[in-house]
Amino acid sequence: MTEDEGRGIRLDEKQIRVLAHPLRARIPGLLRMRGPATATDLARLLDTNSGATSYHLRQLAEVGLVTDTGEGVGRRREWRATSDFHSWSPSDFDDRPDAAAAVGWLQRAYLRDFVERAERWEEAAPGWSAEWRDALGLSDTVVEVTPEQARAMHAELAEVLDRYRTVGAGDQDAVRLHVTTHAAPLQFSSGGRPAGPPPHEAGQGPTRP
Repeated sequence: MTEDEGRGIRLDEKQIRVLAHPLRARIPGLLRMRGPATATDLARLLDTNSGATSYHLRQLAEVGLVTDTGEGVGRRREWRATSDFHSWSPSDFDDRPDAAAAVGWLQRAYLRDFVERAERWEEAAPGWSAEWRDALGLSDTVVEVTPEQARAMHAELAEVLDRYRTVGAGDQDAVRLHVTTHAAPLQFSSGGRPAGPPPHEAGQGPTRP
């Protein structure tokens, strides 16, 4: 396990395999977004029982992804995430089939969560002000890059997001946003390798200036 500027964790094989579970995959994110919580609190959010969440919290604690705050009362232990985010590179586990399978499962689980979150926003958006509705939502575009350029693009986007991570703290008009980025080739060859996009192909959704 390595730390990224004291806020993020780059996951190792053991952590990846522990996270690759329908409940455990969601617990660190819930603790980051909502703050410290007990097993009972998490059970309500995850629609399960506190015995299950207690077990999964212990599993996550064993690999350093959550920790007991020490501020719980009696048997009601309170837990928090140990980092603001976690990350990994899929190729880190190419030589370990079980870990690679866990990475694939985890990425798909997060993708499903992102889609569900976006759909919930679309349902709720009509109740928000025009100012917020115009500032949020979907955007996409098409770029043509090499692998090195794609990594540089992601690094620049990460720098932008890092600048805005807490910029609104203390402002009564600020809300916490969930920002998702995803990049994939437009086409694939039969062998699974990227194929060049057709010329002049445009993005399919709304774009922002």
